[in-house]
Amino acid sequence: MLKTTLEQLPRLFAAIAAKRQLYMPVKNDDNKSKFTLWRDGVEADLDSLLTARSAKDFFFLPSEVLAHFTTCGQNISIEPVPVDTREFVLFGVRPCDAKSLEILDKVFLSQPVDSFYQNRRELGVIISLSCAAPEETCFCDLFGIDAASPMGDIALWPDGDQLFWLPQSAKGQELTDDLSGFFTAADAADRQKLTEIKKQTAKILGRLPLRELKLPEFAGDAQEKAFNAAVWERLSSVCLGCGACTYVCPTCHCYDICDFDAGGKTERFRCWDSCMYSDFTNMAHGNPRKSGMERFRQRFMHKLVYFPRNNEGAYACVGCGRCLNICPVNLNITKVARTLGGDDSV
Repeated sequence: MLKTTLEQLPRLFAAIAAKRQLYMPVKNDDNKSKFTLWRDGVEADLDSLLTARSAKDFFFLPSEVLAHFTTCGQNISIEPVPVDTREFVLFGVRPCDAKSLEILDKVFLSQPVDSFYQNRRELGVIISLSCAAPEETCFCDLFGIDAASPMGDIALWPDGDQLFWLPQSAKGQELTDDLSGFFTAADAADRQKLTEIKKQTAKILGRLPLRELKLPEFAGDAQEKAFNAAVWERLSSVCLGCGACTYVCPTCHCYDICDFDAGGKTERFRCWDSCMYSDFTNMAHGNPRKSGMERFRQRFMHKLVYFPRNNEGAYACVGCGRCLNICPVNLNITKVARTLGGDDSV
């Protein structure tokens, strides 16, 4: 383990940006934290627990061109788009968002591999930032995430005016070697201090209101029972179908593919979509999920039932709490989990 000082960060950022694109949380005019391209004078936001949007945006792009087509009579010529080769660094990724990339890897790096996503995963370096003060909407520990020991290529722990720095992968070690002049070795007192920091975070996590949330289990025929449960009508009755929860979720990965007339050639692109929308997966005969209830059920059955069954028990949620904060009618995955688990008070 290494350490540096907060005073050193501007120079350290400049050194990173000299070779790679560097993005970090920065507060904007409405006081929300957002990953922003670093430039001289930009101050990293190390205090906000969550960015408004997650690190997912840099790997599974909200919109991207897949190919260009030109036609001449009955002949079609396909022109691939240039592959981006720019390396980049995401600084200050929280533990839940770092874990979300592992969930997305299960989707996009399984056969057939999504080469666009794979390319960006290879180019990107994740510098994660531990959580010293989790909030009431956090429930990441339910999914095996340690807020005090984040995943990522490099893990960071702030401590007063200094910052502990730990490489955790080959990419993380390579970046650390490039920046070696900014660090000193941590000593036994530093390691003891880090232990105390982790213990303090664990105490806070143990007092959070969602700590006792129980995730429902769906062994045997429980999946069919959950699908046909009468509670879906009641739960979905207040849902607006706005899709806001799907766009801030770090693990949602629905998308649509469209063709666009770009003048002389056709541009094929994909963009984020939402299972909450009535035209999602629309086919010639119409949408297979015609009602809002069916679409609502699909979203949460996927996260809590289908995805775990197909991915060795891994839920498609990391407990970041963004959906709790953004839903205009206070409807979220924790209420669904409680209800499916038999909690009649929800």
